Amino acid sequence: MDGTAMDASNPPTANAMRRALRRARDGVALDVTEAAVLLQARGEDLDDLCASAARVRDAGLAAAGRPGVITYSKSVFIPLTRLCRDKCHYCTFATVPGKLRRAGHGMFMSPDEVLDVARRGAELGCKEALITLGDKPEDRWPEAREWLDAHGYDDTIAYVRAMSIRILEETGLLPHLNPGVLGWTDFQRLKPVSASMGMMLETTATRLWSEPGGPHFGSPDKEPAVRLRVLEDAGRSSVPFTSGLLIGIGETYQERAESLFALRKVSRAYHGVQELILQNFRAKPDTAMRGMPDAELDELVATVAVARHVMGPAACLQAPPNLVDGEYGRLIAAGVDDWGGVSPLTPDHVNPERPWPQIERLAERSAAAGFELRERLAVYPEYVRRGEPWLDPRVLPHVRALADPGTGLANPDAVVRGLPWQEPEDLPVSYGRTDLHATIDTEGRTGDRRADFEDVYGDWEVLREQVLAEGAPERLIGDLREALAVAADDPTRLTDDQALALFHADGPALDALCRIADDVRRAAVGEDVTYCVTRNINFTNVCYTGCRFCAFAQRRTDADAYTLSLEQVADRAAQAWEVGATEVCMQGGIHPDLPGTAYFDIARAVKERVPGIHVHAFSPMEVVNGATRTGLSIRDWLQRAKENGLDSIPGTAAEILDDEVRWVLTKGKLPAATWVEVVTTAHELGIRSSSTMMYGHVDTPKHWLGHLRLLAEIQQRTGGFTEFVTLPFIHTNAPVYLAGIARPGPTARDNRAVIAMARLLLHPHIPNIQTSWVKLGAEGAAEMLRSGANDLGGTLMEETISRMAGSAYGSYKSVRDLQAIAEAAGRPHRQRTTTYGEVPAERLAAALASDGHLPELLPVLD
Repeated sequence: MDGTAMDASNPPTANAMRRALRRARDGVALDVTEAAVLLQARGEDLDDLCASAARVRDAGLAAAGRPGVITYSKSVFIPLTRLCRDKCHYCTFATVPGKLRRAGHGMFMSPDEVLDVARRGAELGCKEALITLGDKPEDRWPEAREWLDAHGYDDTIAYVRAMSIRILEETGLLPHLNPGVLGWTDFQRLKPVSASMGMMLETTATRLWSEPGGPHFGSPDKEPAVRLRVLEDAGRSSVPFTSGLLIGIGETYQERAESLFALRKVSRAYHGVQELILQNFRAKPDTAMRGMPDAELDELVATVAVARHVMGPAACLQAPPNLVDGEYGRLIAAGVDDWGGVSPLTPDHVNPERPWPQIERLAERSAAAGFELRERLAVYPEYVRRGEPWLDPRVLPHVRALADPGTGLANPDAVVRGLPWQEPEDLPVSYGRTDLHATIDTEGRTGDRRADFEDVYGDWEVLREQVLAEGAPERLIGDLREALAVAADDPTRLTDDQALALFHADGPALDALCRIADDVRRAAVGEDVTYCVTRNINFTNVCYTGCRFCAFAQRRTDADAYTLSLEQVADRAAQAWEVGATEVCMQGGIHPDLPGTAYFDIARAVKERVPGIHVHAFSPMEVVNGATRTGLSIRDWLQRAKENGLDSIPGTAAEILDDEVRWVLTKGKLPAATWVEVVTTAHELGIRSSSTMMYGHVDTPKHWLGHLRLLAEIQQRTGGFTEFVTLPFIHTNAPVYLAGIARPGPTARDNRAVIAMARLLLHPHIPNIQTSWVKLGAEGAAEMLRSGANDLGGTLMEETISRMAGSAYGSYKSVRDLQAIAEAAGRPHRQRTTTYGEVPAERLAAALASDGHLPELLPVLD
């Protein structure tokens, strides 16, 4: 395998090169084929390409307010562990336990070793701690697992987190984390302790990973699809992220171009790729690829120039200066604007044979090319200036202590010293529009969208392209008569094709489907329509997760934003108890200042005030937020919540349990697999949950089917779901609808079909099917009761989420209102508990006496 691109024997024609160069000069967007051609530019063609790339770079620097500036980060390199589960054929960084022992090293750097390097770096004015390590060493090496166990860490990520906190507190350096492949949950764990993170994509050429002899063969973490998912999860989590390519490891020019376009796609979608590193392969002794030639300088220069054209003027491009033998001028001419991390203290542990250049020499060579060398932080200035949601509130003070507030670059006069890092101890102080639960029905919302509409959700145009590419759902015309017969005889025997045909039923076939579902309902749970006297308490609506369907979430500075105090939450629970409630349902936004223990405090405050009330609280997203902020596992966090008064959890945050749809609906919410992990863990701990599905946006019946099949499978394993709740999408103020991407909610036909099919597909595992009066109104809910539903949910007393989205059906229903809906459907009614048990006589009497109405809504502030 040649160290240069493998298709060099098939050079482009002169005409193809001229055409591609002209398009680059004219600023026309290149396609993959043209980029592959330009990667092969040499001689005068390469000079032409570099000239146009440099103009693009210069325009970007001028727009960013730093014309003629090239940056670097003064850093220390901390190789936390050199153990790795991968076997890259060019790597000398990774080693084995025996070699570490013989050299007198531990399996991981000790805390004292880490802090010694960081402190000495701080004394020299360094501001970045580059923490690099092998991928998940404990999965391959028992010695790594033993070290972590002996030192009290569940996994390597826990040690990375702990050391990052100590670096922040004891030295003031900003951690930039390179721990390899991370999952979505890992990003939630590490974001609060780091300024930025990174992982090289290297290449999207799958064959270099899958075929024997390839440089990544035998390395599970080098599968391109896995690494692209990491980049996407970083974007979804609003993490400033560094990535890039390693060129000359056997990829073709076409594959290299495809890799650049893959990086561009992720960068456009989330705006989270803070820089791209273009690194040239250098062969190292004692590796499987020691005989391969190094990537030539022209290869690197052409790749930089093409990357500049592909990524555009706003991109930050870096080439490591210690790998180019002093040819800095050629890289500047090709379009770089950054030299990366340069350390006056530590070597480049990945390329130890290549020392860093002296910063003074780098400044001289940059000046010779007409550029001023300026120091930046680990996180790029654009993200420093943006602040939330890109920088966690726990890290933001550390960043601001070192940043020039005007430019976002490093402040040359900043003193590098440790600052406290800590979770807030309490809920944020009560503030904002805390009467929103009342005034949403009288005054409405201030505007139809939050102030950062164009930024917080990612790139709307990329999202539109994605949805359009998927096309409209295919309408299946199956044998409805046969499917209806199977449903009537035994719905558990419905095949997927038959179920899909029934999801599309209309007219007389839909009527027949609903009658069958109602018959199944009658046999399963009888005639009673059940309801719960409950109060919703949404303790904050401040959230930066970026759910594109949610009109409830606000920035902390928006006019409709609010947060309740613990006392106000407890007051509302007590008032609900007085009018007969058996339950409070408590959920809130993912407030960046909310400590992970706040959820325990909320549950405990309610139980201390109202010991007899059922606390139904905290969606799976909130559970993960609490767990990652406290450093607890999901299981341990749920156990702690249960000990503090949590009785059950809502199965919200499910939306559609298919990541294909989820990543259109939300930028940063938990993946489907994590939702499943949370609810199944809760069930195993004896914490029951509801289950939900929000439909009618960008989904199709295929997604509804998969969602319901998954819920049925979970229920068969755990038995923990109390009910299934249908949640029709409310489109009016939903960002994804305002952006022209989602359809305007489900049709009346969709609502009937979904309720009926939920009854059939979840039978006999989940017997209770709930319809939503909040979203459908009284008449709509009564129709669902005739189509397979048996439950109306709760009185709610205050309902803000759907009303903020534009629901026209009010914020509460009285007991008599709910009973009237049941009677309109021709059915008897019965009050129930959260778990569908009998309600104590005293609670029944209290609810009937007040009709479930609050006498007056609580005031805004004390």
